[in-house]
Amino acid sequence: MRKAHDVATVRAAEHALMATVPPGALMQRAAAGLAAVCAGLAGKVYGARIVVLAGSGDNGGDALYAGTRLARRGARVTAVAAGGRIHEGGMAALRAAGGRVTGPDAPDLPGVIAAADLVLDGLLGIGGRGGLREPYSTLAGLAARAGDGPGRPGPLVVAVDLPSGIDADTGVVDGPAVRADVTVTFGTWKPGLLIDPGAGHAGVVELVDIGLGPYLPASAVAGFQAADVAELLRQPPGDSDKYRRGVLGIVAGSDRFTGAAVLAVGGALRGGAGLVRLVSAGPAVAVVRQHWPEALTLATGDGSQAGHEIETVGRVQAWVAGPGMGTDEAARDRLAAVLGTELPVLVDADGLTLIAAERGLLARAAPTLLTPHAGELARLLGGDPAEVEAHRLEHARAAAAEFGATVLLKGSTTVIAPAGGGEVLVNSTGTSWLATAGTGDVLSGLAGSLLAQGLAVTAAAAAAAFLHGIAARRAAAGAVAAGTVRPGMDLSGAGLAGADLAGAYPAGTDLAGTDLAGTDLAGTDLAGTGAGSPIAAGDVISALPAAIRGVRAWLD
Repeated sequence: MRKAHDVATVRAAEHALMATVPPGALMQRAAAGLAAVCAGLAGKVYGARIVVLAGSGDNGGDALYAGTRLARRGARVTAVAAGGRIHEGGMAALRAAGGRVTGPDAPDLPGVIAAADLVLDGLLGIGGRGGLREPYSTLAGLAARAGDGPGRPGPLVVAVDLPSGIDADTGVVDGPAVRADVTVTFGTWKPGLLIDPGAGHAGVVELVDIGLGPYLPASAVAGFQAADVAELLRQPPGDSDKYRRGVLGIVAGSDRFTGAAVLAVGGALRGGAGLVRLVSAGPAVAVVRQHWPEALTLATGDGSQAGHEIETVGRVQAWVAGPGMGTDEAARDRLAAVLGTELPVLVDADGLTLIAAERGLLARAAPTLLTPHAGELARLLGGDPAEVEAHRLEHARAAAAEFGATVLLKGSTTVIAPAGGGEVLVNSTGTSWLATAGTGDVLSGLAGSLLAQGLAVTAAAAAAAFLHGIAARRAAAGAVAAGTVRPGMDLSGAGLAGADLAGAYPAGTDLAGTDLAGTDLAGTDLAGTGAGSPIAAGDVISALPAAIRGVRAWLD
């Protein structure tokens, strides 16, 4: 699991560690790790052209000392003193190693940046807030535009600790910010590197150990990984039966939205539920029987017995309610009956709309999982969808506290805030190809199946989000466009086994000895390339068994 700590916690750990080591030792550790990663990315250090964008704080000092190490190995290093002041020791060391220091207004600077192999972003550290101001904004723009011309892909942008302009605690981007290809972060992950929009600016993240571990408390945010999910996926014992595998009740679909029931049931069955019991309108039941004959179904009546239908469906271990179920009075009564049980319940889609209109429906002590997208969460909180999308961590936590339920906020990075507070889990395996109708219904069924199998609500939510994203990546896997894969990027964890990577690396790229070997690209969408092809929700269902097998392989 990728454990992340907020700025205040990191600062306290740094101060505790610095009291035990010689002055400047921490900065030298960071610089050594940063230089090692940069050397791997450059391939051949001697003669490499490297630009250091140095701000006035310790972040700039880290970058300058890393530049010094690279200059001693023969790299041509130019540092841009971007702030009102510069780290004097770092600047002196770089000059002594043969490096050059210039200002942000130097007339040749655009050409120097455009011709660079690497640009190190040492403008702001983890204490920065808000978008970049001048001259930082202009320098970030020069780095971003350096690859726009013909004939060169432009320099790799390497962020020091985190991309400048990103809020380290939340991932919020309020204005201009650096968009990095690689981020070298020190001591521990920061929440803003896991949560969009900040995560989308970080590229591939490499963690450098500088000795903070013994001084760090429990993390506030954590990124789920394949090994974490593998530990949760239970192999049925030899004497298992369908009831011990987990029985899931689903209230989904209607006369109009028959497909929602098909997709939720499919996600549940492919997710490992031993039995699915569906309560839905007659037309939806008929369609489900054609696609999933193993599901047990109950066709609803005229609505007069809506609550009683839930009571008579039979034995279940968990419920999913909401996808395509409608929002009329009968749907409301069915939802109320489900929430009136003492079983774990997942509420999605129309169920969330009903809760937004009648919050008293959630007055329950049993485990509850809400799975909104930004628009649905805004409706629940009475806010603005754009604000929810921009401040994902804040709003997920607020909703979990307000409703007393675990909240899975869907999006490019999925944020899972537990009821009662505590460590927030983040999933980054999704792909932009998941932005298609019905995939949320599949996720509901998948997460519901894990609840029925006995997983705790937060674990079930995180595991489902992870598997859902990996299945989508497998379904969408295809040829990767030439030149889109950067040095050091390892696709092994991205669910793209078998994809055609011929020609994907830039010509002349030397991957030998890269310090990023083993970096998991599962959450980066190949650094934003959108590799793959369009998929439908049914494709995600079909890919789930392979995704589960791939994750379970981590235990072998």
